[in-house]
Amino acid sequence: MTLSSLITAATWCILGYFIVSKTSYFLLNALSIFRMHKMEQEKVLTELPQTYSGLEQPISLLLRTHNNAATIATSVHALLQLNYSSFEIIVINDGSEDETLNTLINNFELHAFPEAYRIQLATQEVHRIYHSTRYPNLRIIDKKYGGKADALNAGINASRYPLFCNVGDNTILHRDSLRRMAAPFLTENTVIATAGAVRIANDCEIKNGLLNKVALPTHWLPIFQIIEYLRTSLFAPLGWSTMNGMLIVPASGINLFQKAVVIEVGGYRTDTTIANMELIVRMHRLMRQKKRAYQITFVADPVCWQQVPQDLATLKHRHIRWQQGLLDSLSQNIGLMFSRNGGVPGRLAFPFFIFFECIGPILELFGYAFILLAYACGLLSLQACIAFFSVAIGFGVLLSASGLLLEEMSFHLYPKASDIAKLAIVAILGNLGYRQLNIAWRSYSTARWLLDRKNSTSNQKISGSTAEKSQ
Repeated sequence: MTLSSLITAATWCILGYFIVSKTSYFLLNALSIFRMHKMEQEKVLTELPQTYSGLEQPISLLLRTHNNAATIATSVHALLQLNYSSFEIIVINDGSEDETLNTLINNFELHAFPEAYRIQLATQEVHRIYHSTRYPNLRIIDKKYGGKADALNAGINASRYPLFCNVGDNTILHRDSLRRMAAPFLTENTVIATAGAVRIANDCEIKNGLLNKVALPTHWLPIFQIIEYLRTSLFAPLGWSTMNGMLIVPASGINLFQKAVVIEVGGYRTDTTIANMELIVRMHRLMRQKKRAYQITFVADPVCWQQVPQDLATLKHRHIRWQQGLLDSLSQNIGLMFSRNGGVPGRLAFPFFIFFECIGPILELFGYAFILLAYACGLLSLQACIAFFSVAIGFGVLLSASGLLLEEMSFHLYPKASDIAKLAIVAILGNLGYRQLNIAWRSYSTARWLLDRKNSTSNQKISGSTAEKSQ
C-alpha cells in the first residue's frame, strides 16, 4: 500500500468516525423530542395551583459542608424555604477546621441530642448530632473528615425518610425543585433515582439563596457553557432516559434516590472522583444482575442552577475532573458492558460512552491534528481538508443549534431576542475553538488517568513480589 492510499484510507476512517459520532448524538436529540412532547402535556397540570395529596414520599436533604463558615447559613436558610409536603434537612459538617459548626449552632439554635444512630454504611467517626430548637426538621451531624462521599453516607445513616437528595452548598434551587424531582416517584413505582438538569446561574437574580429571575450571563465564557450544557447535560441524558439507559448524570447536578436501594448497593464509594456519577452506573449494574424492574429517570425541568467558571484555568480543572469521574465510573462497573442482562445500559449506553466519551476526545484531537498535518505536508488535497472540516464542524454546529432550538421550544428561559441572537452566535462560534479546547483538556485527563492506573498496577505488582520474597 502506497503512502497516498494509506493517507486516503486514514482520512476516510477519521471522517467516518466523526459522522457516526455526531449522528449518534443527533439521534439522542431526536429521542429527547418525544420525551419533551410528553413533558409539555404534563406541564398543563403542573402549572395549575398545586396542592399536596399526602401521597408524596418524604425526602431527606443531605448537605455536606467543609470549612464553609462564610456561606453555610445562607445555604441552609435557602433549603428551609423549599416548598414540599414533608422533608428534613441534614447538614453534615465534614471535619471543618474553621467556624462552620459554631456558625450553624448560633444561627439555628442547635443543641446536642443523644439520638439513636443506625450504622448501615461504614463512615468516619460521628462525634455528635445536633437538633435545632427553631426548625424541627433541621439536624446537624458533626463528624471526622472523610470526604464528600463519606459524609453523604453518614447522612444516609441518620436520615429518616425513604428518599434522599444530595445538595451541594453551591447549588441554587427553585422553591418547587423537590416537587419536580419527586414527581416520577409518584407516577412510576419502579423509579429508584432521578437526576436533575443543571442550568447556569451567572448573573441571574438570586434572592434569599433561591433563584428569583433568569438572566443571560454578561461574560462570554459562561454563555459558551450554556450551549455546552444543552448538548451534554440536558438533551443527551434526556434521550438516554427515554430508553432507561442514562448511565452518566450531570456531574454538578442534584439527584433524588430511593434510600433502601442505595444502601443495598453499598452507598457512595469513597475511592471515585464523582460519587454521584459512579453510584448511578453501579445501580444500573446491580439491578440488571438481580433482574429487578427499575427506572432511573431524568428531570429536564430547570430545577438546579450553579455558578460556572469565568476563567479558563478553573474551567480546565472542572473538565479534567469530570472526565476522570466518567472514567472511574465506567471502569469500576465494567461488568455491566455487554453483560447477559445488560439491556440498553450494558449493550448500548456503556459502549457508547466508552467509544465516544472516553476514547472519543483523543480520537477527535488526533483527527484534527492528522488532517492538518497531512495537508501541510502536501499529502492531502485542499478539497479533502475542507470536506473534513465541513463535516466535523458542520455537524457540531447542527448539534448545538438543535439543542438551542429544543431549549427554546420547551422552556424558553431567555425570552429576549437579543439573548437568543447571542446564543445562536455562540452555537456557531463554540465549534470553532471552544469545543476543540475542551477536547484537548479531556484528552489530557484521559491520558493522565491511564498513566496513573498503569503506575498503580505496576506498584501493586512490585509490592506483591516484595511480599512474596519476604515470606
